[in-house]
Amino acid sequence: MSKFKIALAATTVAAALVFTVGAQAWEPTKPIKIVVGFAPGGGADLVARNLVASSQEFFPVPLVVVNKAGASGALAADFVKNEKADGLTLLVAGGSESTAVPNFQKVTYSLDDFRGVMRLIRQRVFLISKAGSGINSIADLKAKALANPGKLSYGSSGQGSIYHAVMLVTTRALGIEMQHVPYKGGAPMMAALLGGHIDITMGAPEETSAQLDSGQAIPIALPSETRYAAYKDAPTLMELGYNVYIENQKGLFAPAGTPDEVVQYLHDNFKKGMDSATWKAMAGKLSMETAYLNGDDFMAGVKSMSKAIGEAAAGLAK
Repeated sequence: MSKFKIALAATTVAAALVFTVGAQAWEPTKPIKIVVGFAPGGGADLVARNLVASSQEFFPVPLVVVNKAGASGALAADFVKNEKADGLTLLVAGGSESTAVPNFQKVTYSLDDFRGVMRLIRQRVFLISKAGSGINSIADLKAKALANPGKLSYGSSGQGSIYHAVMLVTTRALGIEMQHVPYKGGAPMMAALLGGHIDITMGAPEETSAQLDSGQAIPIALPSETRYAAYKDAPTLMELGYNVYIENQKGLFAPAGTPDEVVQYLHDNFKKGMDSATWKAMAGKLSMETAYLNGDDFMAGVKSMSKAIGEAAAGLAK
């Protein structure tokens, strides 16, 4: 074989090797950090740790939960925004840090700084009244509020919280005015409702089930697309004719600019974790409502909620 043919053959083999290597799917070579903007033991933290336990076997590197609590999740969002878009740092997102907080306070990030990987769960939010209060439906609430403008009150878990946001959007849709009374958590908020200090409050099923199941409180509606099986008599605001859709979701965001193949790899392998018996058992034990969405649909929903909250908050400021 001539030297030219030998050189040509070597070049062809080298080119083939380069093409083969280049065509290989992305795979992480360093640990993947899953950043949670709240303290260990909270809802977002439990979601992250359950995901790690369910998905670790599908990854060649360790999955590590990192808690960066503060500013209602904004500190963690800012941290992840500034990390390399290499698939090695993800944010547990979709809740107040993504939808509500940026509409009430100045933050260093926007939703355009991220791209969705997938939604994991959703936590429903119920509008709840005290039994015997005369407010047994949204129609009752609207009629009573219109007859007493600005005199009815609702509780929330704090200024700018997702519960506060739900009521801002809801009262705007209903065309009513109500006073906002913030509390430091769900327990004092529910106590205030049962004590007759406020007219309406909000809560997730797992934190209000004792009062709802005992008949002390009534779930009058929820801002979701579908009813909730455990309290199926409570209608959605949408079916009542009010375009209100806000849920406390939890999923994964990656920094904007993360390549498609990296996001696809993360999505596919975490989806295997979600489909596993381990995830299903943990989610059932903790009453987590699994609600998978792909990254694009997840992000679209978050942006829609944020937009509605922003419009309601802007109206409040006028």
